[in-house]
Amino acid sequence: MKVLIIGHGAREHAIAWKIKQSPRLKKIYCAPGNGGTAQIAENVPVKAGALGGLADFCEKEKIDLTIVGPEAALASGIVDLFKKRNLRIFGPGKSAAHLEGSKVFMKELCRDEGIPTADFEIFDNAKKAGDFIRSKSAPLVVKADGLAAGKGVIVAKTEAEALAAVENIMVERIFGSAGDKVIVEECLKGEEASIIVVSDGENIVPLASSQDHKRIFDGDKGGNTGGMGAYSPAPVVTDAIFNKTISKIIIPAISGMKKRGAPVRGVLYAGIMISGGEPKLLEFNVRFGDPETQAILPRLNSDLLDLLESAAEGSLKGYSLDWSEKSCVAVVMASGGYPGKYEKGKEISGIKKALDLENNLVFHAGTKIVAEKLLTGGGRVLNVVALGGDIKEAMDKAYRACKLIKFDGAHYRKDIGYRAINTVGAKNG
Repeated sequence: MKVLIIGHGAREHAIAWKIKQSPRLKKIYCAPGNGGTAQIAENVPVKAGALGGLADFCEKEKIDLTIVGPEAALASGIVDLFKKRNLRIFGPGKSAAHLEGSKVFMKELCRDEGIPTADFEIFDNAKKAGDFIRSKSAPLVVKADGLAAGKGVIVAKTEAEALAAVENIMVERIFGSAGDKVIVEECLKGEEASIIVVSDGENIVPLASSQDHKRIFDGDKGGNTGGMGAYSPAPVVTDAIFNKTISKIIIPAISGMKKRGAPVRGVLYAGIMISGGEPKLLEFNVRFGDPETQAILPRLNSDLLDLLESAAEGSLKGYSLDWSEKSCVAVVMASGGYPGKYEKGKEISGIKKALDLENNLVFHAGTKIVAEKLLTGGGRVLNVVALGGDIKEAMDKAYRACKLIKFDGAHYRKDIGYRAINTVGAKNG
């Protein structure tokens, strides 16, 4: 099979790396890809948003399956376009992608289908949102309705912070039209985790649990980012929590979207908050998580290409996966200044030394090759990944590898996986 992977991040590099292991694969293309995908696939100079150009490429090269990484292409309707042109693609159509593209739509689905989530109110007027905030007690969560590159959710510890969030989103329009509406909701307390399933629109195949670290600094301090690291499995997701998430959150959402004529044929990602042994939904995404995917796929023994093709064909009934018992930790190395302003074009060294360590991987995020040199090209630059017998061993291996990789301004959290160790310690104590 010939496969095209759309996107340019570490998630897409991880997918390409796993697809590469399939005996059915003939060739992988990545559009536009990065410095890491260039080493295992052929990068195509077509951006993820150039839907027509991507379809033209697939027709010309007779691509058997296209896999979509980023949410923006899904929300723009790439799947609908490909299907009109009889091109096989893995991902939800535009109507189903609305589940991620509009937080208002998501919350309304939760209300209609009885999916447990935070209490909320929806506003299309900044003054009314402000009045509501003044009538409540902080902390509160303010969310822009539309896509905001993972930065549209503000956890406000004070009334002033919540009011400022509404001002920034609805008046200053820092996220553009994504801020036409906002959601103000209660701030759930507990521990977060991610449950991801692959769906054919009716049947689901769950992936291993994981947990992301969104804050920029150790101890979950500082501003939100696209994700500074992840690990799998997440000990906080017990069998009971996992099963409740599937039965009370995932299945009602899949069923509800099918009833609405917008089946989720692709990925459904549930970000959950666990408190008192019960999961509540924080968010739905309709694509593989980043950086969760980079911690999950190294644990997958099964053929990823076969799984995604079966989902695209609508034939997942009875499908199951085989998983390694090992744990996996992925640490994001970022450019100096990230998540704020950062410089590009810094030369990267030491990756080969890191890869020489046992059970280590490096997935590229923001990198590019210029004149045979590997340079930084984004805020999140690399995902340094390691497998171990438990989370502690995987952490130690990942951080040994991080110390070997150098580029000007590089920084990374030193505590990715700490929650897992604390959870296991609490259980054993």
